[in-house]
Amino acid sequence: MIKINNDFDIDSTITCGQIFRYELIDDTYIIILKDRVISIKKDGKYLLIESNNEDKLLDVVTDYFDLKRDYKKITSDLINMDKRLEDAVNYSSGLHMIHQDPFETVIEYVISQNNRVPSIANSLNMIALKYGKEVIFNNKKYYLFPEYSKLKDVSVEEYRLCKVGFRDKYIYDIVQAINLNLLDLNKIYEMNDTDALNYLIGFKGIGNKVASCILLFAYHKFNVYPIDTWVKKYMKDEYGIETEKDIKKFTNEKYMEYSGLAIQYMFNYKRNKK
Repeated sequence: MIKINNDFDIDSTITCGQIFRYELIDDTYIIILKDRVISIKKDGKYLLIESNNEDKLLDVVTDYFDLKRDYKKITSDLINMDKRLEDAVNYSSGLHMIHQDPFETVIEYVISQNNRVPSIANSLNMIALKYGKEVIFNNKKYYLFPEYSKLKDVSVEEYRLCKVGFRDKYIYDIVQAINLNLLDLNKIYEMNDTDALNYLIGFKGIGNKVASCILLFAYHKFNVYPIDTWVKKYMKDEYGIETEKDIKKFTNEKYMEYSGLAIQYMFNYKRNKK
């Protein structure tokens, strides 16, 4: 077990829609990462974290939950940029952007198109169960999401059995493209936001919204971001701005390099505040 002194909000971070493969047992979250399963819970001002694989656990958790970024400074800067955003920022205080494995993120958001969160999670878990590595944690079986090389011989029909629906062909084509090095996920780290977005949408099954989610949650490119129904409602109610084009123009000009974070705070506030 490791113990971290950090005040980030694990509830908002985990449940705000950016993580699909997790469960809550009492006051403890179980999350399946790329190479291990972790449990995390809050104990006062500390985070208590355990894993089936303790190797470099602190580094893995710090990277995954983006614990080195100064979110307090960012939220302060956002409020200074726009006082009307203050309620959304304060409501989302402590929410961090996860830093997830790119391949799993690609598959997640391809599956997410016109889909509900429970169905997305179910499909991902079925793929992991059939093709991923089994690990034992706290006397329970879990399945890591498979590497793309493990999926190179999986057919469209086999994906369909994992309840991915019409997205089966997209997943097949993307997995083949990655295995043939036509889609190089590592190259995206070095691209600017615009080039990375254009690169991803060149592959069938990846539109603007899916590409934006991939770049935000796997690569931390905060100048690209999805505009969903909750963000549209927030922008209409608070600023009288309705079209996606106008929302992006306003957001980019107002929040600049923090645009993706501002959008996430709007989303979280509008979706979850009672």
